[in-house]
Amino acid sequence: MIGAKKILAIIPARGGSQGVPKKNIKKLGDKPLICYTIETAMSSKYVDKIVVSSDSEEILNVAKKYSIDFINRPSELSSDDIAMTDVIDHALRASEEKFKENFDYVLLLQPTSPFRSSEDIDLSIEELTDGDFDGVISVNRLLDGHPARIKKIENGILKPFCIEEQDIPRQNLRPEAYIRNGAIYLIKKNHFLQNKTVKEGRMKPYIMPLERSVNIDEPVDFEIAEFLLSKRKGLK
Repeated sequence: MIGAKKILAIIPARGGSQGVPKKNIKKLGDKPLICYTIETAMSSKYVDKIVVSSDSEEILNVAKKYSIDFINRPSELSSDDIAMTDVIDHALRASEEKFKENFDYVLLLQPTSPFRSSEDIDLSIEELTDGDFDGVISVNRLLDGHPARIKKIENGILKPFCIEEQDIPRQNLRPEAYIRNGAIYLIKKNHFLQNKTVKEGRMKPYIMPLERSVNIDEPVDFEIAEFLLSKRKGLK
């Protein structure tokens, strides 16, 4: 809780995965991927309730090692084409009914972002509390992926996708560009229920460094995460 605001953290983790089979419980280092997000959420000083929303007994069995709660996700909300907002809506309503609590903020923490920190979570919550915003979204700055460097192909010819590229160092490209990194989506409950979105509205950016912005969707992402994890351990 921060002030009088109660915060529900939802960790969505379905059993199916197209890019990496059983991704959410695949070992990263010495523990399943989902454990990084659970442990970070538990270290937050503001989060009141943590729930894992899943259709998989395997995932729930991993999560049951922690003192958190669970929402059984129905099969109709577990396919590849289901919107995340439907999953959040179900988990939010089920949690409020199950725990007889009303929450003010909803925090979406996807297991595919293992390197976000509890400080990232807490600073995001403070940002939402301190300003006139509907939510907070974590981002990282784009350099190689700046819109000026993005092209499209027309009749076999490369052309600017949206803006002309200048012959200057990438770090000097303006305006600075940012991309959602998938680590933190924090939204006021009432805004979510009225608009069914965690991405639109008056959203405050929370800027994270690249080394904490890894988002695991493909096998190569696991390799990158393993490298960064080994580098972290080597610095200890």
